[in-house]
Amino acid sequence: MSQLTDQRGDPGQQPQASRTAGSLLYGETENELRSAVRSLLDDKSPWPAVRARMESPYSYDTELWHTLAAGVGAAGLLIGEQHGGAGGSFLEAAVVAEELGRALAAVPFLGSAVIATAALSAAGAGDLLAALAGGELTGTLAVPFAAAWSARGDLTVRFDGPQPRDPAGTCRLTGTVSGVADALPAELILVPGDAVPFGLYLVRAGEHGVGKQPLTSLDMTRQLCDLHFDGVLATQIATGPTAERAVAAGLLAGAGMLAAEQLGLAERCLDMTVSYVKERRQFARQVGSFQAIKHRLADLWVAVTQARAAARFAANALAVDYAAADFGAAGFGADAQIAVALAKSTCSDVALRAAQETIQLHGGIGFTWEHPAHQYLKRAKADSIGLGTADAHRSELAWLADLPKAGD
Repeated sequence: MSQLTDQRGDPGQQPQASRTAGSLLYGETENELRSAVRSLLDDKSPWPAVRARMESPYSYDTELWHTLAAGVGAAGLLIGEQHGGAGGSFLEAAVVAEELGRALAAVPFLGSAVIATAALSAAGAGDLLAALAGGELTGTLAVPFAAAWSARGDLTVRFDGPQPRDPAGTCRLTGTVSGVADALPAELILVPGDAVPFGLYLVRAGEHGVGKQPLTSLDMTRQLCDLHFDGVLATQIATGPTAERAVAAGLLAGAGMLAAEQLGLAERCLDMTVSYVKERRQFARQVGSFQAIKHRLADLWVAVTQARAAARFAANALAVDYAAADFGAAGFGADAQIAVALAKSTCSDVALRAAQETIQLHGGIGFTWEHPAHQYLKRAKADSIGLGTADAHRSELAWLADLPKAGD
């Protein structure tokens, strides 16, 4: 069985590092984008609407996604203007991800506007980028949500070759991919296939032989599903090193933007908790006036600040490489790989800690179904597993930085 090629290579011969560095501060454009996205989410996706969707078999908010895509341009942020996109960078995309994490928005931004878009950009598939740019079509990469960008794993979809009457340039795929994020609303499915050489294929969700099995996920605001392919017609996008680079680029970009989402979630948890302990009174005093509570929230504020630095560093490193003229041939460099591993491991821990503190410091109300604290914990836990756990990224970081193992 073929395997995804490990994109890390030899630690002494890393991919080309990032060429230049930009500001890690939020600029005017990013602040305006944040304001627009937050205003839209506050209006269209308040907590009662999110909770109602969690209880439905299909939890994605398609109407909200189309509004974000068309009104704000979120779907085409990472797509060049020549393909109908906004021509933005990962710094702007990270701002959108932060706001989506803050609001627990049930939209396929990560899967379509980040992972699928980065994979198609690395593969040089401009026609498909144009299809995603306006949000009329949504894409996904058929890889388990728990997969890390550098992981080796047996491919579960095999290349069957074309049938006699199939159109030129097509083939057939058979297999199952479990636990794919943002696949339920996707019309365009990018499928890594077991072939010689390794290939990346396009499958349209409406083709005969495509099956989607929704799962009851821990985080129903990002519902997972199993994808089944039974001799489905597919079009080859890329093969060999180009296909391997495209899949790795999509997963690395996704991990970086997932870290930004975790940052937004952690900030929201901190804000909610600070606001609550200022109002809640016990023994004729505000709960927030107790020294023990002050220390816990101060420590959490420091952790969130550190997570913000790591997430912005990763977004900048991704942005620099993504804007380079040789991105399609070189992919993301060593700086971006290190930055993403650092950000994902840091933000996973901080988001989970922030959500746990929110539940505990809200007291009894934090355990109720009506309060959003439990859903922030579910999103934080699911995100901590998605696209590589904190421990997996720390191991990756140690490898990339060539750190000696304990005892060496």
